[in-house]
This record gives sequence, structure tokens and C-alpha cells, in this order.
Amino acid sequence: MWTSAIGLAVAVHRPGAAPTRAVEHRGGLAIISAYVQLTKPRVMSLLLATTAAAMVIAARGLPSIGLLVATLAGGALMSGGAGAINHYVDRDIDPLMGRTAWRPIPSGVIAPARALWFGIALAVLASAVLLVFVNVLATIFAVLGLLGYVFIYTLWLKRSTPSNIVIGGAAGAIPPLVGWAAVTNELSSLTAWYLFAIIFFWTPPHFWALSLLIRKHYERAGVPMLPVVRGEDETRRQIVLYSLVLIALTLVLAPFGLMGGLYFASAAILGGAFILYALRLWREATPAAARRLYLYSILYLFLLFAAMAVDRSL
Repeated sequence: MWTSAIGLAVAVHRPGAAPTRAVEHRGGLAIISAYVQLTKPRVMSLLLATTAAAMVIAARGLPSIGLLVATLAGGALMSGGAGAINHYVDRDIDPLMGRTAWRPIPSGVIAPARALWFGIALAVLASAVLLVFVNVLATIFAVLGLLGYVFIYTLWLKRSTPSNIVIGGAAGAIPPLVGWAAVTNELSSLTAWYLFAIIFFWTPPHFWALSLLIRKHYERAGVPMLPVVRGEDETRRQIVLYSLVLIALTLVLAPFGLMGGLYFASAAILGGAFILYALRLWREATPAAARRLYLYSILYLFLLFAAMAVDRSL
């Protein structure tokens, strides 16, 4: 039922925004590469890393290989489905932005309808994998992540408010809950929700750093990102504020007994560097400083969750 809803809502959202068939034929490898691009593999890798880390933390060690593989396979399929549907929805604004004009739909490699059905097929397959090989709770939260990303963020918030990333970031924070639910079949643990909160507060400084780099692209496409609506100075100030909240949140895990000393030391070092990058961006106000923070924020999240997994495995 929910896949039909996706098809209906997304199909009517941008009628006539793009041609219904690809404008040119491509070789087999190019087509395969284009379908891979639809799944947003770089975003997927980060989501899967946080899912796997949450599973290790919940199990206090390596969970069964079968469960790990099934959960990550289902997560990859669900993430890929969400990415493909996002490409379809954004097919009207992607050609207006240099960063996205090369994507498979605006470049004419894949027809919009095929991208949409590809995304829906991946989501259905993901649901089946998680339901059969993992559990119902993990499946529900994986589906909620996709629906939140497609409906709440992409279809609504992204084009209507500069707080789009703040609110919509909840969808990207769901993977640790999926991983935790896969291992424990419950989400009553405070640690699980701390993992969710960490990604929730990490998302704004991460994406706002990127939005500073491509502000003109968002402005041209009519997307009300924070730098477009409230200016770059306010965006840099908000980045510092959210960074401080993020680092404070990561550090309280150890005093609350949810993590140990190895994690605390890692979080302090990684968080200190994060704050320095954010403050440097605030002071320098340069594209180079924004790029450094953006790139470091990705490394930061990988290493922070890795530190959690190692800490809980000892």
C-alpha cells in the first residue's frame, strides 16, 4: 500500500517536469553506472556504517554474520530506493544546479518513470528482506526512514522552509535505530536514541557547510536553504551553535555510563577538531573553510561511530 502511495504522490508532484523517456541510448556499462548513481552510493555508505556500528554496540560485539548481512542488505536496498525516488522528485530542479545537472535523469540517461519504478522496486525488495530475515520492528523503521525522506523532506520541507535540514534530518538519523532493532527487537534503550540524536544534530552543520559552497545553485533552483534565506553569516553562526550541541551530546554518553573511556577520549579529540573547523569557518568565512568542515564532518561521523563500536566490544 505504501509503495502505491509513493507512486501516486510523487507522480503528481512534478507533472511534465521532465521527458518520459531518455533522450539518447547509452552503452550497457553506462546504464548500469547511471542506475548505481540513482542509489546515491556515497550517502548509502555512511548510512550503512552507522547501522553496522549500532548493531555492534547493541550486541556488545559482532552480531551473527547472517543478521549483519541481511540488515545491511536491506538497509542498502532501502537507502537506494529512497535515493532513486529523490532523483525522480527533484528532476525539475536538478538541471538548474551545477552539482546535480549531471545526474542520470537531467542528463537523459535514464527516463524519469524508470527511475521512479526502480526506486519503488528497491524499497519493496528491502522491506521483504528485512521482514523475512531480520524482524518487523527493523522493517517498520526502515520504511519510516524512506517515507520521511521522500514525503517529509523531499516533497515538503526542502522546498518550503530554511529549516528543511533541521527537521528533515530525522530521516537520515534512523539507520542506527534500524540496526539496534535488528539485534534487540526493541528500542527502549537510551543508547539507541542517543545514536539517533547524534546524527540528528550532526546533519545541520554538515549540510549547511555544503550549502555555503553551492548557495548560488540553491538560489537559482529556488530551494530555500539557510544561506539563501537568512544569509551566510547567520548560517555560519548556526553551524557553530549546532556543532557545540553535537559535541556536548557526544561527550555525555560516557558520564551517563552508556560508553567507556576509549569512546570518551575519541569523542573529545574528534569533537575538538569539529569545533575548531566550525570556528575557523565562522572567522574566515571562506569557501575553503566550508569545504574543510564539510569533508571533516563525514570523517568525523565514521570515526565516532567506529569508536563507539570498538568501545562497546571490549
